[in-house]
Amino acid sequence: MARTEYYDDPKAPKPNSLVVAASAVVTDAQGRILLQRRRDNDLWALPGGGMDLTDSLPGAAVREVKEETGLDVEITGLVGTYTDPKHIIAYTDGEVRRQFNICFTARGVGGQLAISGESTELRFVSLDELGTLPIHPTQRLRLNHFLEHSELPYLG
Repeated sequence: MARTEYYDDPKAPKPNSLVVAASAVVTDAQGRILLQRRRDNDLWALPGGGMDLTDSLPGAAVREVKEETGLDVEITGLVGTYTDPKHIIAYTDGEVRRQFNICFTARGVGGQLAISGESTELRFVSLDELGTLPIHPTQRLRLNHFLEHSELPYLG
């Protein structure tokens, strides 16, 4: 199913759902960041997705990283909360969502990188390479907040 992401676009459709989601900035020993090239929009993104009714928010991030990348991770911190009503995601099945995303930091503790049905490519990306990749502005915002290494999480 394809999706279109809008940000601060007056032509964006009106949302018909609100989804609680979690994402994670997973880093390796060299400080590189794990990104996936999404199958539905061909943009690079952090692993993450919607929270199940049986999940905690950190648990949702751990589960989504495993499902989307094959890696087992442990949560190490919090980047921030992302609730901007100007960020709209429209799916071809008619769902138009406003997302409430909590972005965590994490480190790998096992597993092996494996492409899922949601991605076409996975890799750990160096900080120098981040600026060259096609990344949606809302994902780039999370990455920038992570790179600021603030003591306090972003609240937005």
